[in-house]
Amino acid sequence: MDLYDIQQLWLHLQYNLVSVIICSAVLVFGLTVYIMTRPRPVYLVDYACYRPPDHLKAPYHRFMEHSRLTQDFDDSSLEFQRKILERSGLGEETYVPEAMHYIPPRPSMAAAREEAEQVMYGALDNLFANTHVKPKDIGILVVNCSLFNPTPSLSAMIVNKYKLRGNIRSFNLGGMGCSAGVIAADLAKDLLQIHRNTYAVVVSTENITQNWYFGNKKSMLIPNCLFRVGCSAVLLSNKSADWRRAKYKLVHVVRTHRGADDKAFRCVYQEQDDKGKTGVSLSKDLMAIAGGALKTNITTLGPIVLPISEQLLFFSSLVVKKLFNANVKPYIPDFKLAFDHFCIHAGGRAVIDELEKNLQLLPIHVEASRMTLHRFGNTSSSSIWYELAYMEAKGRIRKGNRVWQIAFGSGFKCNSAVWEALRNVKPSRNGPWEDCIDKYPVKLVS
Repeated sequence: MDLYDIQQLWLHLQYNLVSVIICSAVLVFGLTVYIMTRPRPVYLVDYACYRPPDHLKAPYHRFMEHSRLTQDFDDSSLEFQRKILERSGLGEETYVPEAMHYIPPRPSMAAAREEAEQVMYGALDNLFANTHVKPKDIGILVVNCSLFNPTPSLSAMIVNKYKLRGNIRSFNLGGMGCSAGVIAADLAKDLLQIHRNTYAVVVSTENITQNWYFGNKKSMLIPNCLFRVGCSAVLLSNKSADWRRAKYKLVHVVRTHRGADDKAFRCVYQEQDDKGKTGVSLSKDLMAIAGGALKTNITTLGPIVLPISEQLLFFSSLVVKKLFNANVKPYIPDFKLAFDHFCIHAGGRAVIDELEKNLQLLPIHVEASRMTLHRFGNTSSSSIWYELAYMEAKGRIRKGNRVWQIAFGSGFKCNSAVWEALRNVKPSRNGPWEDCIDKYPVKLVS
């Protein structure tokens, strides 16, 4: 349109008041609907990971000596645990709770509460100190812990400790395994879409005190060797002003649940052995089931994160396999084109090895996962945050980088979260790697 056309339109509108009013009403209504229904950005302001005190460290020799002195394990079980420890990828500085350092151990309800308080309050104190957010400003609280669910709940313990406000929307997720941290973040994201101008805190942990296995069933001894003390606390916000100080923006969450399949449902299963001792049994099919869950998850995630060239190659291989029933190996997309950093749940060396192989990653991409497993062990749902803290401590997160957090959990579940860095990210004060990052990466014995 030229100037004459604009002038004629103005003259036309001057003599058509009804048209002007209708157009204005439609425009205002459309803008209102758009503003009210558009997804609100969810910002990760900061997070904190708990670092236990040195007296809780459990080096190999102490772990094995205590296991022997409890007199609950026969020689075959002790040898089995020794071999698992040697192959696990764990180092000499992981932590077990206070109750496990006694002989005999003291796995009481009171001791389990003490462990929960120690790790949750330690992470939250650090988070509030670093963000200068007052506990009264928190509108949403989500806590996840799979195996310890007392009454009052863990979320209620936090509300009581920090005197959170009476109308807080609090949730306590139990029994959801090592991928529950992503589930908790997804729940907080959905709540932040509804409740305006507020903060959400997500606390992810696992409790070991009452869940140590004191029997001789091999499949139930593995968690004793892998799981260690840890906790993370994450502050999320939907306040537009927080983009200036936030570290990341949540881009995608993709969740996969294979619980309808009986094998997948029972591959990580809490039960009693033939002597009535409770523990978590890990199936020999675990890695195959995890691989199937991963395949489903990345099939959903791929189209929304991969460049079009990778999507076409992936889709073509699926079409050929489906139409011609050919024995064609599915094309594995190059996720290195979509993500700059990978936080793979540090469930064990085998898990990391399998994903490194299947996703065709380089050693640098799994370094954070391997070093987290070495330094802190399997801290369950919080492990992906220790890994992100490792990369921050190494100064690797730059503005615009995308981070893929991927975790597996009982049920069986595979969940992914994608974050985008809003700036060059520096490690927060009192981070879990603050006193030891210069020692890493360490060379691992194969």
